[in-house]
Amino acid sequence: MQQSYFVVGTDTNVGKTYVASALLRHFVSSGKRAVGMKPVASGCELSEHGAWQGQLVNEDVVALHEAGNVAAALELINPYHFAPAIAPHIAAEKAGVDIDLNLIVRSYHALAEMAEVVVVEGAGGFFVPVNAQQTLADLAVKLNLPIILVVGMRLGCINHALLTVEAIQSRGLTLAGWVANQIEPDMPMFDENLASLRQRIAAPCLSVVGWQEQAEFSL
Repeated sequence: MQQSYFVVGTDTNVGKTYVASALLRHFVSSGKRAVGMKPVASGCELSEHGAWQGQLVNEDVVALHEAGNVAAALELINPYHFAPAIAPHIAAEKAGVDIDLNLIVRSYHALAEMAEVVVVEGAGGFFVPVNAQQTLADLAVKLNLPIILVVGMRLGCINHALLTVEAIQSRGLTLAGWVANQIEPDMPMFDENLASLRQRIAAPCLSVVGWQEQAEFSL
């Protein structure tokens, strides 16, 4: 049975790749054929090694690839990749590329034919633009996968998390669960903020990741 998830975050740099990679390792250790996907990535560099030598590759894509156990072409794992480390829609515009969500969906289905689990990782937050008209939220609707929300635990995280949860649910999407990821080593009132999120988010908290700790999931 196909089991896939779309990992989104409350913001950029909140640990989406870390959580998505941990999810992949979780499924691999459970005996599943699992593969990661990063539909759009900026900040890519020319790879000097391996099967992707000479191609633009993002370090997040490498991490996802190494965490899974299914060999797949780069154009399926990461259909759109850009060198500048800027917002994806701006990078695409500068490259003269129009990001097509239907192409991303086709790439996802190709990966789903190869694996039992596909973990798709978004870029930035839930409303990051991908082209002139559409955002990551529109891709989430097209894929219609259960969503795992990564909450970057820092000042302001409650507001960011609840707004994102509301945006997900208002589109008829399923929030499978959320992960509290401590991205600041000395966040004040960590436990109190975590309790507030548990109280206000109906979906289960799948993991609480302390500073530089390993993620363990209850899936």
